[in-house]
Amino acid sequence: MANRSYLYSADSLPTPENLPKPVRCVSEHNWSIPLAHKILVGRETTVVPSMIWNPRIGIAADFARGAELLGDLLRVVGQGLADDEFTACVDKAMAHLDKQRGKFFLLETGEIVSLSGGDPEEAVRDLVTHDIPDAVAQAEAALAGDNEEWLTSVRAKWQEHFASFYSEWLYFSFPDD
Repeated sequence: MANRSYLYSADSLPTPENLPKPVRCVSEHNWSIPLAHKILVGRETTVVPSMIWNPRIGIAADFARGAELLGDLLRVVGQGLADDEFTACVDKAMAHLDKQRGKFFLLETGEIVSLSGGDPEEAVRDLVTHDIPDAVAQAEAALAGDNEEWLTSVRAKWQEHFASFYSEWLYFSFPDD
């Protein structure tokens, strides 16, 4: 079994006592937290209780602003690619985001942060204070036309960054009771 990052949407945030209702499945990605997940949780990012694990290692962010940033980035990435597979990937991802729309994105990274063997809460704080803001800054610079080298590297590995598994059902799903 692969270790994955899991992305959901909801209209409220999880609390230590309750999960949001409903929790909509967005995507999962094997062996890493892809650039797309980091961009999607890049606006008003905060640490929240996990919906899956006991430590406080969930990440929440504004859905609309994160989806807008990813859409803008995908348009710029696509301008340098003549690839039907990329276009199909973008169309599928953006349609799924629209279908699974909520007020918040909820990113679960427990399986990924546990790979390092360190403190998972510290690893998530580092994601929220460094990795995610750095990814957003790179994307914003690319959108402004000031980050062509980074954009070229993203285009070269677009599958790694954007080709996650988008589905209404993920390995960890939260059916409504």
